[in-house]
Amino acid sequence: MEHLWAPWRAQYIRESAAQPSVAVTPCFICNGLAQSQDRQNVLLWRRPHTVVYLNRFPYNNGHLLVAPTDHRASLLDFEAQDLLEPMETIQRCLTILQRTLNPHGYNIGINLGKTAGAGLPGHLHWHIVPRWEGDSNFMPVVANTKVIVESLEAFYDLWQTELKAIENRA
Repeated sequence: MEHLWAPWRAQYIRESAAQPSVAVTPCFICNGLAQSQDRQNVLLWRRPHTVVYLNRFPYNNGHLLVAPTDHRASLLDFEAQDLLEPMETIQRCLTILQRTLNPHGYNIGINLGKTAGAGLPGHLHWHIVPRWEGDSNFMPVVANTKVIVESLEAFYDLWQTELKAIENRA
């Protein structure tokens, strides 16, 4: 088996292990929304009712998190009209990802509850994971090697450039 050094994953594991099982994990989505350091918080896009973050612990380059700005845990906590803007945001994210990274496909999903794999079970969010032919698997745990080919900072800049171009066309 090949091994790839990925130091950002160790930070995630340490932070997760340090949290007592009964403690409430601080919500990085809400914390980022309350601050103005979007680049530092890898907050890519603020919309009236939706926010887009880069995943700090990505499964692939361009791994995004799309979340309503309201801190609620489940799809069942929202009215149908509250989910329209997040869905439109996902569509726009796909447009930008297609233009910037040109993936062959995507995994888009929600992990509802800690048991389902939610790292932040208190704030509903969708994962958008770009995929390419030859990806070994969705979860790097099952793959022999996983390579993230671009830094979060470089992709953040690429995203912002494309977002501005799209907004200027509208």
